[in-house]
Formats: sequence, structure tokens, C-alpha cells
Amino acid sequence: MDRHDAREGPGDDATQRWSSSFMASIASPWYVLHLFDRLPDIMFSIKDVHGRYITISETVMLRCGLERRLDAVGKTVFDLFPAPMAKRYKSQDDRLFSSGKPIIDNLDLTPYRDGSAGWCLTTKEPLRDASGQIIGLACISKDLGDPDRAGFIDREFAETIDYLHAHIEQPFRIEELARRAGLSQARFDRRMKRIFHLSSRQYVIKARIDRATRLLAEGKAGLADIAQRCGFSDQSAFSRQFRQVTGFTPLQYRQFRQSRQEIIRS
Repeated sequence: MDRHDAREGPGDDATQRWSSSFMASIASPWYVLHLFDRLPDIMFSIKDVHGRYITISETVMLRCGLERRLDAVGKTVFDLFPAPMAKRYKSQDDRLFSSGKPIIDNLDLTPYRDGSAGWCLTTKEPLRDASGQIIGLACISKDLGDPDRAGFIDREFAETIDYLHAHIEQPFRIEELARRAGLSQARFDRRMKRIFHLSSRQYVIKARIDRATRLLAEGKAGLADIAQRCGFSDQSAFSRQFRQVTGFTPLQYRQFRQSRQEIIRS
């Protein structure tokens, strides 16, 4: 969420209703696909809960050697990608479907048209029907096209980022993450800045705040519980860091998200 939008949104219900009404009036959602077709460094796809492709962008079609977009519909990652890549992609999908939570900034290998492979950043969001039931997911994978940037990534580094997200409730020390990646702390921090444009510490904070915003939006857990589940030392430290990053207190953010959800439902 854009911080500027977050600060201005809560006080303007009429504008939000107008915006939601406009989006609902769009006859077809396929304009999104057409937009991604014009971005050759991004792979976009939609799958159902069984992992079957509903649609893919032109970049996916070309890289998988398909003649038509329709050739992917109903197929799974195992039909389109090498087995090691497919297993990793499916593991991410399974995690999303079981938890209901998005996959954010995963480092993955992706195929290129010439048969080589490179690294990309993958984000996946659950898709829900009107009742809130998860019916599929949307995925975007953006190439780390700068050879110098991609060259900073190896399997150990990618697994370290996976570990960070999977255990975000833990009180990480940067030297511990660096050790997992087989790097000195200084080299690890340089890689983080090169790949994510954030320092190691900033990236950990971003991951914690991302998790907290999702838990706050769900509206069930207490603040002390969220603080613990996101790796903050206590509720006070959580509230202080959250406000510093977002401009909201955690309660203000929860109220904001709830008010937006009510507007959308109406």
C-alpha cells in the first residue's frame, strides 16, 4: 500500500465508493493481462487452487516455448517448467493456499527464451471469491535483469531469504543470516542492497511490517500477539516501529483496513 494513499484514504468514504464502483463496472478483467504482455521482463500468471493455469502473459508463453497462450490453460507448472523449478513453484503455491497469505519477494530461477536461466523476484497473491474463499492465485515474477545484480544470487542466498520469511517471528541477527548464506556480514549487506535496494536491517523490518499489516487487516489477533508473531521484542517496540514506517499506529491501520473492506462490501 502506498503510504500517501494510506494517510488520505480513511477520511474519504465517498471517493472510495466511487473508485470501487468504477472498478466493478469494468466489463472484463483481461486488461491486466494486456498490460503485462507489454512488460517482457515480467512473467504473469493466474492459477486455480489445483495449480492449473487459467491464463499466462505473453512472456510466460514465449519462455515456455508455447505457440498459443491457450496451450497453457489447464496445465500445471510440471507441464511447463523443468522439474526442480516446478517443485519450488508448487511448494510456494501450496504454502499460499494453506496459509491464505501472500508470497512476497521470493528469489527464484526463471527460464529464458535462449534456454538459459536467471534469477527473478516472485510475488504471489491469493485470489478470493465474493464469500472470501480462496479460489486461486495471481503471480508476478520480475527478472533481475542486471547481470551484476543477478550475479550476486546463489542457492544459499536464496534459501536464506526463504528462511527469513518462513521464520519472521524469530529475533534475527544479521550475522546469523549472513552465516546461513555463507557470507561475511559486510558482503551479505552489500548483496541485500544490490538486489533489494535495502540494507539487511531495512529488509528485515520490511518483512516484519509486511506480516504485521496482513495480520492487522485480518482483524483477529491482538497487538501483543502480532508483535510476537512478527518478531518484535514487545508490543511497544512493534507499535513504535510500525508508526515510524507507515505513519499509522497499529490500531489506526486496522480501523482503516476494516473501513475500506466495509466500503468495498457495500
